[in-house]
Amino acid sequence: MFEELSTRFDAIFKKLRGRGKLTEENVSEAVRDVKRALLEADVNYKVVKKFAAVVQEKALGSRVLDSITPGQQFVKLVHDELTSIMGGAARQIKLHTNRVNVIVLAGLQGSGKTTACAKLALYFRKQGHKPLMAACDMYRPAAIDQLETLGKALGIPVYVDRAARPVGIAKAAVEAAKRDGQSLVLVDTAGRLHIDKEMMGELKEICATVKPDEIFFVADAMTGQDAVNVAAEFHREVGFTGAILTKMDGDARGGAALSILDVTGVAVQFVGVGEKPDGLEMFHPERMASRVLGMGDIVSLVERAQETVDFEKSQKLEKKIRRNQFTLQDFLDQLRQIKKMGSLGELLAMIPGLGGQLKDANIDNTMMVKIEAMICSMTMREREKPVIIDGSRKKRIAAGSGTTVQDINKLLKQFDSMKVMMKRMTKIAGKRGTSAAMRNMPPF
Repeated sequence: MFEELSTRFDAIFKKLRGRGKLTEENVSEAVRDVKRALLEADVNYKVVKKFAAVVQEKALGSRVLDSITPGQQFVKLVHDELTSIMGGAARQIKLHTNRVNVIVLAGLQGSGKTTACAKLALYFRKQGHKPLMAACDMYRPAAIDQLETLGKALGIPVYVDRAARPVGIAKAAVEAAKRDGQSLVLVDTAGRLHIDKEMMGELKEICATVKPDEIFFVADAMTGQDAVNVAAEFHREVGFTGAILTKMDGDARGGAALSILDVTGVAVQFVGVGEKPDGLEMFHPERMASRVLGMGDIVSLVERAQETVDFEKSQKLEKKIRRNQFTLQDFLDQLRQIKKMGSLGELLAMIPGLGGQLKDANIDNTMMVKIEAMICSMTMREREKPVIIDGSRKKRIAAGSGTTVQDINKLLKQFDSMKVMMKRMTKIAGKRGTSAAMRNMPPF
């Protein structure tokens, strides 16, 4: 997400680097380029106009400090204003502990409400809540079956009544949650291909009946300004407390994320960053602004690592490295942990300083798949003792993994080099007393 916008911003900032000072002329030129970039990213034109005016006013009225360049000053101004239009700070959702909480999901058909419902259920379960999902979409074919399938896969109960009206289902789900000790009910409501009175009337009736603590509007980020226009209409009719943007990991230009708050007065709360159930992240405006400007997002990277990395295994792994006992099986385990965190390109882009450098780089994510296939084609003994892999074994491994003997040779050579480097790094860390810090770093 935001790749095109990030590229445009990087080109704009390069023009300002090396300038002696910020002048009215070069600021106006840069602001004009920023406006064009934002409009091409499908940001609402009123938001762009306001954004550009604020940045230009602050840039011309600011004093460039001796320690930073004019380009850096302008980047900071853009970063601060991007953060502001996206909400400033992330809003933490505080659920009640003494009663059943209710969250209603609304939006058009095809926006990803049902999947978002399951993702939210998993998100809150990780926080210690006991969710129940209510299947209230009685109109879309297989909507109830989809939610039941997702619930079964995640081990989260789904309340279903195929003979009742949506309002009755929502009310009965809340009563069931009270009876069974569930702390949260997530109501998956029906959508339409377009906004109509029947849908809005039903949604209003559900909200009036179950009195939700939160109403989340779910929008497909791929639809850009259409998502913002629909959000404005939903907010006028029903009113919602937060937005969820789905498919932000696709070819979304980012305009919806940068426009929803200003147009509706309600900020984006979550973003969908993958098809898997755990592909949902809380929306942090400051972090997102940093990623848009190619400044990385190390905080989100560490949070992903904390969620996916088994640190008890990491401590055992450190001991094996120190003893020069690191094996191809250990390497495979580490690769799989990294894969859980996201694509390699996305993870590297989160590291400050690498975002801009990687724009034109060809990050081959299939390489990790290829390496995994080669190691999986080895016997456990071969993974533990790669030195026994001779010519005939290499041919067998290559045939089993769909690779070549040359690929096997390259993997073994790189593995030997990595073992030497890792042992050297642990020795250096041990001398400096930083082994504890290393144990808490992501596995790469």
